Amino acid sequence: MTKTAMIDALASKLGVTKRLAGDFLNTFVDLVIASVKKGDDVRISGFGTFKKSHRAARTGVNPQNPTQKIQIPAMDVPTFKAGSDFRKALR
Repeated sequence: MTKTAMIDALASKLGVTKRLAGDFLNTFVDLVIASVKKGDDVRISGFGTFKKSHRAARTGVNPQNPTQKIQIPAMDVPTFKAGSDFRKALR
């Protein structure tokens, strides 16, 4: 499902305009990004948890030249862990 399709589905389900549904979705995404960027976890009961994880620096391999080693820097990455209701719905 694309963002546009989700906005259309939200608008029809909630009985609001597509513009208002788009504002809802954009605000939700912005809030999740801002909270995770600060280091807070975002937990939505039954759906899942968004959080920031730290990935340590490591040595990798250049895919265009497998004999060449490259240094991959440490970085923070977003992670998502599905909640129990979400996992059960997919089974």
